[in-house]
Amino acid sequence: METRTIDAELLLDARAIIGEGPWWDSVRRLLYWLDIKGKSLHIFDPAAGSDRRLELGSMPGTVVGRESGGLLLAMENGFEFLDPETGIGSKILDPESDLAGNRFNDGKCDSRGRLWAGTMDNAEKETTGSLYRLDPDLECRRMIGGVGISNGIAFGADDRTMYYIDTPTRRIDAFDFDVATGSVSNRRTVVEVPKSMGMPDGMTIDDEGLLWVALWGGWGLGRWDPRSGKLAARVRLPVAKTSSCAFGGSGRSGAKLDRLYVTTASVGLGPEGMKEQPHAGGLFVLEPGVGGPAPVPFAG
Repeated sequence: METRTIDAELLLDARAIIGEGPWWDSVRRLLYWLDIKGKSLHIFDPAAGSDRRLELGSMPGTVVGRESGGLLLAMENGFEFLDPETGIGSKILDPESDLAGNRFNDGKCDSRGRLWAGTMDNAEKETTGSLYRLDPDLECRRMIGGVGISNGIAFGADDRTMYYIDTPTRRIDAFDFDVATGSVSNRRTVVEVPKSMGMPDGMTIDDEGLLWVALWGGWGLGRWDPRSGKLAARVRLPVAKTSSCAFGGSGRSGAKLDRLYVTTASVGLGPEGMKEQPHAGGLFVLEPGVGGPAPVPFAG
């Protein structure tokens, strides 16, 4: 398979500290995304080219829509519901109230509307993180432990495989996934990311079953085939720290999700670094020539 190279374009010069967690709302045709260290939620309207910023008060790691309306977030200190119109939130639970140094990071819903979201040591030193599953009845289960930085999650179209990234391992691992019970088993490595490409971060899956992975320190994205472990495409960005990606639409009528939105970070750059990477922390977009499945909202 020949590796092709694609360029992304700047969509919004947001100057986020750590942009993260893009989630496309197929009903409202809006892109929700986060700034973790900026403690804020962004609501981007691609049709209007406008971006609304909502202060949250603590660090968010994941945002998804809810079937019943509003949003669900995995925050620094647990899960919360949020009304994006009023900015009013309500806490659900914190499964790690005994781990003050941890925070939530990336997450995604499976096809049954269960949220999978993981934690990490905020100092990025210990493997105190875990991956949790929050069910629609708001019962929370710890699914994987001993995690360094819980990051990208994706589910195969046949609902039989879950892909997962624990960033320090530099791997994409696959699990057998039982959609009926929400259980995972038989962990194995399907992709090893070379050191020269940076650290694997956020991830999404396309309609052909290939994985798009943000590369922290790698100046872009990689598209891998999990069946062969081979790199199929690279996306170049003028920003070193690429954090996550998600398929979405143009904001106009039509359900086709053929745009790939990419979040980036400016954390640690300082004034000189920002001169070299003036669009660090920006929101980028590309048309990769393949679409992705519509994201699933939380069923609770």
